[in-house]
Formats: sequence, structure tokens, C-alpha cells
Amino acid sequence: MYKQKTGLITLTCFLLIMLLSGCQLFMGQEETAPEVPLEIPEEGEAPKLDVYFHEENQVQEMDMEEYLYGVVAGEMETDWPREALATQAIIARSFTLQKIDEDGGVPARNAHASTDITEFQAYNEEAVNQEVKDAVEETRGKVAVYDDDFIKGWFHAYAGPRTALADEGLEEEANPPYIQIVDSPPNVDEVIPEDEASWEASFDSSQVAQAVEEVTGESPGNLENVEIAEKGPSGRATELKVDETTVSAPSLRLALDDEVMRSTYIEEINVNNGEVEMSGEGFGHGVGMCQWGARALAEEGNSYEEIVTYYYQDVELVNVWE
Repeated sequence: MYKQKTGLITLTCFLLIMLLSGCQLFMGQEETAPEVPLEIPEEGEAPKLDVYFHEENQVQEMDMEEYLYGVVAGEMETDWPREALATQAIIARSFTLQKIDEDGGVPARNAHASTDITEFQAYNEEAVNQEVKDAVEETRGKVAVYDDDFIKGWFHAYAGPRTALADEGLEEEANPPYIQIVDSPPNVDEVIPEDEASWEASFDSSQVAQAVEEVTGESPGNLENVEIAEKGPSGRATELKVDETTVSAPSLRLALDDEVMRSTYIEEINVNNGEVEMSGEGFGHGVGMCQWGARALAEEGNSYEEIVTYYYQDVELVNVWE
């Protein structure tokens, strides 16, 4: 009898110790905030950033949250729903910290960030309004993390039918587990204008040939035929065959003009009278958050937490400062 009581007491104590020590036998391990790759001046304050303003060709120091006002206003229409703006703030904050953590931000400018969209993120200080400020302040210090690291906060204007994997849309060597193909919200067609959803482009054959040579180092010749050689799992073209030369579709898009050839979700290609004509859906590389999709989700009443986790699988939102 004594031995049975002793065994019962021992088992009870063991279970209590396991519970008190935070054992995660029956639930997933919560994410913790990564170490911020910047000095935080005082408790509760955001870190300072050295931001390169390309218009003035100079670096200015500014508060991280103040910098995000201009980014959100530059990346998203400022009259969009608050939850969409708040989502953009979280992703922009995550993107910024991840890039600083990875390579210092913009080393070529000796800065943490740049207002040049080709180098970092869009920035439009003049478009900042109260809604933008409120959205940034509502999410102050909040970032998306996966496995205790800042996520690569890729985003784009419009995904078309669905988003892309990182190796498919951006030619990344590795595809992070939180980047998966997700369908665009059903109501996105109700919020996006037709001229934003789909695109048509026409390029002179010589321009295409020059772009192919720039990407591959090979001249395709007279350029009589262009076709999709390979598609990725989301349906986007990953390789195009220009006559007998195979070229990366994402790289060719950048070499031609990514504002004209808006995406690699190509539906039709023809060569007519010395012109290469293309049409397709979407705007941007298609990886991560779709901004028009975020608006559609916000219009349906989704919170910024729900929008973030819709586009980035199994991530957690944590605060890195208050």
C-alpha cells in the first residue's frame, strides 16, 4: 500500500513539473521574438534607421515607425480598409528587419533602407494620411516570424488566380516553408478593376531578342516563335522558348519591363509582323502577400492577423518593441 501511494505521489509530482515547466506535449511551441538587428534606444521606443532618400541622394536618420508611414503610403492605396493597411505595415516591418538582419539593409548606400523601390520598398511621404498612421501605430513593433526568425516579407500587387512559390516567381534557390500557393479570395474580382487584373503587352522582336541575349548571353536569331517551355505549380511560366533559346521567364520579364509585362502568369503569346504579343493575369512576381487580395479579405471583415496568416503559412505575430 505504501509503495502504491509513493508511486502515485511521484507520478503526480512528475506531471506537475512537466506542466509548470511549459512542456509542449500537447501543443506547438510558441514563436519568440527574434533579436532585433538594430539598437533600441530605450524600452518602448522603436529603433532608428539610416534611410537613403534617392531623390536627394542623402541618408537621413529616422524612427522606424515613422519610416513605415511612408512605406505603407507608397505601397498601398491610402483609402483602403484599415486592416489591409495594417497588414502592409506588419509585412513591411518584417521585410525591413529581415533585410537588415540578412545583409545590413542596403549596404551599397551605407543605409538600413532606401526610398528607391528598385533597391528596397516604395516610399511616399506626401501620401501619408491619418489612416496610414493609425494602421502603423495599431501594429507598432509587430512582426511576422517563423521558427524564431523574421520572415522574408515578399509581397506584390495582384496574384491573379493564385500566388506563387518563391523559386517559381522569384527564382529563389530555396522555398521557405511559410510560402505556399494560396488561391486568391473569391471576392477579389469585386474589388479589383479589370485593367488592374489582366494585362496585354506588345514588344518589338528586336527588343525581345536583345533582352534574351542580355539574360542568357545567347542571341535567339530572327525570332520567329515564342512559346512557354515550362510552367511552375501555380501555372506561371518559369521558362520561355524564344526560337531555339530557352530563357527564364522571371528574368526576361525584368529585362523587358516588369511594368509592361506585368507578370509571368501568361495566357497567350503570339509573334505577328515583327511584334511579340503577350497577355496574362496578375501584377508582380506573385510571391507572398497579394495586396489586392489583402484588400478583398479586409472587405470581408478579416483582421490583419487573419490576412497575414492567409498568405504566410504557420507564421506567428510577435512584438519586438512596444
